[in-house]
Amino acid sequence: DADGIRAFGDSLRGELDGILNNIYTEVGYEFNVNSPKQLGEALFDKLGLPPRKKNARGYSTDAETLESLRPYSPVIDEILKYRTYSKLLSTYVDGLLNATATDGRVHSTFIQTEARTGRISSTEPNLQNIPIRTELGSRLRGYFVAGQGETLVDADYSQIELRILAHITGDEHMQQAFLNGADIHRSTAAKIYHIPESEVTPQLRSASKAINFGIMYGKGAFSLGKDLGISVKEADAFLKTYLDTFPKVDGYMKDCIAHAKDKGYVETLFGRRRALPELASSNFQVRASGERMARNTPIQGTAADIIKLAMVHVWQRLRDEKLQARLLLQVHDELIVEAPDAEIDEVKRILKEEMENVVHYSVPLTTEVGTGKTWLAAH
Repeated sequence: DADGIRAFGDSLRGELDGILNNIYTEVGYEFNVNSPKQLGEALFDKLGLPPRKKNARGYSTDAETLESLRPYSPVIDEILKYRTYSKLLSTYVDGLLNATATDGRVHSTFIQTEARTGRISSTEPNLQNIPIRTELGSRLRGYFVAGQGETLVDADYSQIELRILAHITGDEHMQQAFLNGADIHRSTAAKIYHIPESEVTPQLRSASKAINFGIMYGKGAFSLGKDLGISVKEADAFLKTYLDTFPKVDGYMKDCIAHAKDKGYVETLFGRRRALPELASSNFQVRASGERMARNTPIQGTAADIIKLAMVHVWQRLRDEKLQARLLLQVHDELIVEAPDAEIDEVKRILKEEMENVVHYSVPLTTEVGTGKTWLAAH
């Protein structure tokens, strides 16, 4: 919806002017907010905020530095907001308008050989990173609209990587939670703290969620502590308790690294390999990053294999059942089909059947299927 995106862009520009004025008022003079040098001078020399780290060009003003300065001055919130809004404007609003073809559609290019874990990536424009986490960003999805007389059907795997983790590690508790349809993060928290699920607070649940996902990416106490806003010591104790509670997960992580060091590669459950020369490096940082990849690739890579296979099966079913509907977009764990209104129910059934039955593991794969005239409404 080009007109809709244009209007959204105009309102963003208006907001940006207001944000810039707030920044100039706070600092006391006008400067180029996009220049790290001028921003550093404004924050650290003029306002006297405590500098965090320096680089070759002067004070660092990266996102992490700004986040840590939030308590010291209200101007930091405005600067972060300014960055968010200008990114939305340049990458998404202007970027998508420039990429719109004569047929009024945006045609992305999908690449199978870019991402090392085997995921499909999307470029020029990248349609896999249209924001969803913020209210403002997710509004963009409202401008992706189905054609005349058609509807978007959006099917999303629910927690596929955690389900693969439960299957690969053979952890009975995790598997049981998925088989019972329990809330996996709540059930993890209850097990770690030896309390009934009814006593799990939202904070405990979000801490368990961070660790459930963090463990797959090889997160250590330092980055987990930062995610949860707790000390490294607390995060370390939390990690240890988690690994003691789920010994099979701990065993899997260790085996993964040992196997990868021995063989020089890791494999997905489908046998697709990824070489990891990083594990033999003499540099500690490079080795640590290799270990993270050794843990994560079999899980993320298996999820990538599954969704690719599901795409093939969905495509075959749509073709065999002589439907007009067609596969439009893949965003990692999510497939979007554009279907004539008359075919909606059939397409929903096909997506659910093919995605959920593409493999049979010790825990079921489940999908959530939504429909709508826009991507935002369908998700």
